[in-house]
Amino acid sequence: MASTGDFRNGMMVKIDGDICKIVDFQHVKPGKGGAFVRTKLKRVVSGAVIDRTFRAGEKVEEVRVERHKMQYTYRDGSHFHLMNLETYEEVVMDEAAIGDDAKYLKEGTELDLMMSDDGPLGMELPTFVVLEVTETDPGFRGDTASGGGKPATMETGLVVQVPLFIEVGERLKIDTRSGEYVERVNP
Repeated sequence: MASTGDFRNGMMVKIDGDICKIVDFQHVKPGKGGAFVRTKLKRVVSGAVIDRTFRAGEKVEEVRVERHKMQYTYRDGSHFHLMNLETYEEVVMDEAAIGDDAKYLKEGTELDLMMSDDGPLGMELPTFVVLEVTETDPGFRGDTASGGGKPATMETGLVVQVPLFIEVGERLKIDTRSGEYVERVNP
């Protein structure tokens, strides 16, 4: 158990049966009444952000979370297979647990898997991934980087807005935080 005085950004706690990450917290001591701690928490599984206020000194259950360097190896139906890069053990995650992050995964992608005593909680993708364009409208002569954009489907099924000059077969750097095109990557 941890007290509100132990709070720090990034700490994992269990709130209402859900594991949450403390995104931000602020100790408040009003002129009248008792002190309290205002927090912003992110549910690890759903990604929902909630605001919660605790009385000063209130106890919460701290969750021990370990990060493991993993590599995505393959997909088998709705199951994703990941390999621990240190122990070579395999972890299987359900598609529902991975959610929209699946569109950034291709074989060989390295990521951080967050594990608790209960099993896998979630994963953190690298900030950027390189994916190949498999489908997009053809570019036209005279198209420039500043002249608008068009949708492009990547090898994982992800659809990204790209400049008009991008063609099928090109490899692009994609920001996993925003899902936006960053730049072309030379082969």
